[in-house]
Amino acid sequence: MSLHSRVVITLLLTGSALIAHASPQQPGAGRAEQTTVPQAQQSQQPRDRARAAQMPPPEAMAKGLAAPQEKSSVTHHSARIAGQSIGYTATAATYVIKNDDGTPKASMFYVAYTKDGVTDPAKRPISFVYNGGPGSASLFTHMGLGPRRPVLLPDGSGMPAPYTTVDNEDSFLDATDLVFIDAISTGFSRPAAGENPAQFHGIIADANWFADFIYQYITRNERWSSPKFLIGESYGTTRSAELAGVIQERHQIYMSGVVLLSAVAFSNFGADDRSEFFLPTYTATAWYHKMLAPDLQKLTIEEVAQKAREFAHGEYAAALQKGDSLTPAEHQKIVEQIAHFTALSPKYIEQANLRISSFRWFKELKRDQRRTIGRLDSRFLGIDVDAAGERNEYDSSEASYEGAYVATFQDYVRRDLKWESDMYYTVSANVRPWDQTGNTEVAEVLRAAMTQQTHLKLLVLCGYYDVATPFNGIEHTVAHMHLDPSLKKNVGFAYYEAGHMMYIDDHERHKLHKDVVEFIQAAYRH
Repeated sequence: MSLHSRVVITLLLTGSALIAHASPQQPGAGRAEQTTVPQAQQSQQPRDRARAAQMPPPEAMAKGLAAPQEKSSVTHHSARIAGQSIGYTATAATYVIKNDDGTPKASMFYVAYTKDGVTDPAKRPISFVYNGGPGSASLFTHMGLGPRRPVLLPDGSGMPAPYTTVDNEDSFLDATDLVFIDAISTGFSRPAAGENPAQFHGIIADANWFADFIYQYITRNERWSSPKFLIGESYGTTRSAELAGVIQERHQIYMSGVVLLSAVAFSNFGADDRSEFFLPTYTATAWYHKMLAPDLQKLTIEEVAQKAREFAHGEYAAALQKGDSLTPAEHQKIVEQIAHFTALSPKYIEQANLRISSFRWFKELKRDQRRTIGRLDSRFLGIDVDAAGERNEYDSSEASYEGAYVATFQDYVRRDLKWESDMYYTVSANVRPWDQTGNTEVAEVLRAAMTQQTHLKLLVLCGYYDVATPFNGIEHTVAHMHLDPSLKKNVGFAYYEAGHMMYIDDHERHKLHKDVVEFIQAAYRH
């Protein structure tokens, strides 16, 4: 996920208008006019979906344009995963998603990895995996969770070319088949000729298209009886939460589990809420860089994170609530406490009115050393030409490993998977404006799916050093979903001493594999 697409995540805290309802019976049924909208999102102002789908360009402009064609490349491989040699089949292909009248609407690219020698596919789990953005192709999860991975330094830092790949010993392929999907307009996925891309770019619409893809995949590959999982990263977690409800209503497909990897806090938070939810990540980062006072620095990461949570939602939240009614003594005390937990200067905290913007924080924490902090992974340091600037000039974490990931995927998909195409692989697509209709109800869509399906399990994966999607935000979201007490046993959290993409780190990748495989194996009947 490239930086400019990921920045859109921060915009997903407000909602707007709604989309029309659809029949759940057919994949892509009348998609220009019919879209499945979960009940929690039906109370908002409807929007004319047909108009968005048809203009521009008008139908006349689409005449004579070539319809997308499906193609596939099937190859066979083996990899050393979890201490065993696993033979598997890789299918790189496109599906054309159509209306009921047969009109092609879009072509979606995917790569499926299926374990060889499985006698009963009904007993073999299958997971649908994607990145976020919105606007990000599945390249990063593909090369991070699939059977081959790029060689990086142990902490995930990139290395110069020549780039190489090795077997990913921590791929989930030992426990589940994997299908990596590029969202429409990203990767090799494209709208059909003459189709307005806007109809694919929005929270509800996007989930509908993914639902139709999954319907098509499990139908063609006879996987209806298999345990099914959704694994989304970043904005892909918002997609997963929405998709869990949409796919149930649209196609009556029940998921066995949903894995939220570096989750967006899909809730309607105010500015002061965000200040509170970011603070524990600021504390964890200062702890990593050994900048905290001895009483905090001597703690484990788990202990210091918990103390930061308690402060953020206790004295800090109370002080923000009081605002200008704080007495001078109260104001001075809270300034000193914030400084204690963040390693920022009291003067800076006063100048910022007690509220620390993450985009300023990237620059401020190590300003005196002329270093900036990484957004996706705050362990990484950057160097700006202007040390006095307001914001960092780039994300030092993404800049470190992005080149290796992109290069190895581009080589791998052609050399190993034999995918032959001159089409440009869009790592990060411009999908703005992204229709945020229903954003504040996404958590309710997930709650409803978990309640109605009763057996749907949820695993939330959090990086302590992820400043793009701070761990305390999704903690708050899940804690306020109003799940019935009988269903809370279906929710789990796991934490990592890494950032947004914890699988880049050698040690944390092993833990990630263990946590996800245990979750999958416990989520279905053997």
